[in-house]
Amino acid sequence: MDDGGGFSAAAAAIASAFGDASRRRIFVYAREHEGVTASEVAERFELHPNVARHHLDKLVAGGYLEVFVDHSAAVGRPSKRYRAAAGADTSGVPAHRDDLLVLLLARLLPLVEPAEAEKVAYAVGAEYGRTLGTQMAPGEAPRSVRSAMQAVADALTAHGFAAHAAEATVGAAGAGGSIVRGHCPFGDAAIEHPVLCAADRGLVEGLLSVLCGDTVAVQLSSRARGDEVCATVAG
Repeated sequence: MDDGGGFSAAAAAIASAFGDASRRRIFVYAREHEGVTASEVAERFELHPNVARHHLDKLVAGGYLEVFVDHSAAVGRPSKRYRAAAGADTSGVPAHRDDLLVLLLARLLPLVEPAEAEKVAYAVGAEYGRTLGTQMAPGEAPRSVRSAMQAVADALTAHGFAAHAAEATVGAAGAGGSIVRGHCPFGDAAIEHPVLCAADRGLVEGLLSVLCGDTVAVQLSSRARGDEVCATVAG
């Protein structure tokens, strides 16, 4: 049965996080411990540390693990550790409460002046993006825009956008590449009220501001606004 893309988006989020056998084992290992480092995971599963970090970051972007900085070491630098996120859901069942919130938005938006609604949508998205970025990379050195875009795509997929990083598809060259979305969790509400797309743009810019350590402007295209594809170009 087709649910309008909601279940497909949830399945994409689960596949992105757990589609790799090593990643599934790493999640179980992290869940069974109070906190693990990328080096510990690399040693435990005989992986290159960069590969271990990639798997862990995928799980963080999906909301299945969370990151914290351990300052307890007597010597050396504080270590970045990963643990199971509180309330992490690995069932893949779409959250129907989101549908209720979207319906509520659809009723409220006609009562708000469009420019003001767009401003609020952007601000909410940007604030949430900054919070999510801080959780994903506490105390990390800034990433390049291009490498950050993959982490942003993973985070968007976990939030129902079924996104993937790609070459720039809109407007200028886009040195940082682009993120293309295969599904919008706002559904018909975004078609009727394209101002909601501002929340998407704010979310991406908020994430990039933390992951890249500076403001990164993005250009948005949206089917709700008549474009051929829903995508974000950075750089």
